[in-house]
Amino acid sequence: MKTKLSKKMKRRLYRIGLGAFLFVLALAAQKLSLIKDQNGLVIMFLIAYLVAGHDVIRKAGRNIVRGQVMDENFLMVVASLGAFLISEMSEAVGVMLFYEIGEFFQDYAVNHSRRSIAALMDIRPDQANVRRGQEILTVSPEEVNVDEIIVIKPGERIPLDAVVTNGNSYVDTMAVTGEPVPRAVCEGEPLISGCINKNGVLEARVTRAYADSTVARILDLVENAAQRKAQSEAFITRFARYYTPIVVITAVLLALIPSLITGEPSVWIYRALSFLVISCPCALVISVPLSFFGGIGGASSKGILIKGSNYLEALAGADTVVFDKTGTLTKGVFEVSKILPTKAFLSLRREEETILPKKQTGHSDDAQDEDELLCLAAYAESYSTHPIASSIIKTAKERGVFQEGNPNITVSDIRETAGKGVSCVINNMRIVCGNERFLRESGIPMEEELVEDNNDFSQGTAVYLAVDNIKAGVILIADEIKTDAEACIAGLKAEQIRSVMLTGDHQEIADAVAKKLGIDTVYAELLPGDKVDIVEKLIKEEAPERTLVFMGDGINDAPVLARADIGVAMGGVGSDAAIEAADIVLMTDEPAKLLTAARIARKTLRIVRENIIFAIGVKLLILILAAFGIANMWGAVFADVGVAMIAILNAMRAMK
Repeated sequence: MKTKLSKKMKRRLYRIGLGAFLFVLALAAQKLSLIKDQNGLVIMFLIAYLVAGHDVIRKAGRNIVRGQVMDENFLMVVASLGAFLISEMSEAVGVMLFYEIGEFFQDYAVNHSRRSIAALMDIRPDQANVRRGQEILTVSPEEVNVDEIIVIKPGERIPLDAVVTNGNSYVDTMAVTGEPVPRAVCEGEPLISGCINKNGVLEARVTRAYADSTVARILDLVENAAQRKAQSEAFITRFARYYTPIVVITAVLLALIPSLITGEPSVWIYRALSFLVISCPCALVISVPLSFFGGIGGASSKGILIKGSNYLEALAGADTVVFDKTGTLTKGVFEVSKILPTKAFLSLRREEETILPKKQTGHSDDAQDEDELLCLAAYAESYSTHPIASSIIKTAKERGVFQEGNPNITVSDIRETAGKGVSCVINNMRIVCGNERFLRESGIPMEEELVEDNNDFSQGTAVYLAVDNIKAGVILIADEIKTDAEACIAGLKAEQIRSVMLTGDHQEIADAVAKKLGIDTVYAELLPGDKVDIVEKLIKEEAPERTLVFMGDGINDAPVLARADIGVAMGGVGSDAAIEAADIVLMTDEPAKLLTAARIARKTLRIVRENIIFAIGVKLLILILAAFGIANMWGAVFADVGVAMIAILNAMRAMK
């Protein structure tokens, strides 16, 4: 990607070029003795100095007025003017000129990095086509209301979160999720703002205002990430605050004390000035934040949003990852996998009048028995909004045994107990539907045998049904494990990171999922408050320098996400509360992306350490050499500008 120069940077480049030209003229005049008058040479070098060092001198003066004296600009001005005072005019101008060239390339590198990240996050929609009456108006996305219909043409960026109401197309989600393969969408499919419509015209109903949309949340997360500094960045900030005045005092002492002892003030003042030039901490001040900024940008390109460099740094030290089960390790899409009537239910329904139409030719007795049980469960759950209830109703509709508003079926006396089940009366039959504990608490005998001898409910959630105080059967609801969940756990094991799973599901189901995935520890049948207590306990077991990560997706996970050292939320299916409470958001809902985030974090931290060791090491070496007169002003230029450039180029590796 090419980085265009701004007008400000172009003007700065022109000044550097003019300053270099004037410097060469002054050098030629000095070497060839073209100007006999020493004052004339001083004026030529001074003009070259003022032109070349314009930006540095201006910044130093502005900072002094603001009370921010001790910075690298102040050091450069003091050192170069000092060189003038001891008649080292060529070195004074040369140091300032090459420092400015180095600063220009540093700014160019930083600007390039910021533009690269801006390009990765260039997902802000410019406009939205909204249908109002018979017209399609082009307005700002902020002006579109929820439930309005928008039209997205081929090649346009989707302006708001919406649901397709008409049309078919492919959507490029690369900018938001990091996935390169376009996703097919049709009527009823959700659209994520910030993605690009590839070919067909789509009409969609807006589900969220722009301020609450996916694209607005992403931009807010990335823009605010820089406000949360990592410990390494905070260290550099504190280091620079104390380092600069110490260096100035040391340089003054280096100039005064040896001068009084040896009687050679010009020698020691020159060494002190070189010492000042070398001491500029810009390599550290620029390269360390740039490394973290690059790491956050690189993660964003993979569909991983990290809310601050402090979380990126902490993730590199993670040694325990705690997972929620449903919606995190599993897809959270419940489906009826098996229907198992009891022998008592078969006897009951053959003696009593059925609520379903008589079986049709070709429809087996077993299927009819299952349909009867499914029908009763669907009508009992028809007033519940629980995902399991929805899956039962969906299957009943698909099998043609449930119809909303069916005049032949009456449902009354409905009583729902949150987290347990529901009881009601259907066509004068008393129905109890829920978990095993709920049926036992309702006084239902649980000894009735199933028609099929299968009591292994470890592959799903068991919903029990009773009719007129008789256990009628069990409907097994399965939740499929995500395709990359096993790879995620295997990757954590390879990194010697402990895995823990917390779930409100039954123990046998939790154990089966944990065994299949290879999870180290599992806690089941938990309430949201229980999850917080367990995470608190696990954090106390951790060493102070280690990190506990919690990954979840639901509203009930928000307290745990906020309590963990690092909270990771699923951005696609995750609730707003979970995403708000989390420190890291995985836009693709793939748990294995945590491994990618951890690799980026470790690489970024490695680059930060390399820069700190390299910059401080080289500076200390040349500072010592300068103090003993071995390194001159040109060595000082390398120690400052050269080290800064190398550190910045190294920092930009974090982007990849």
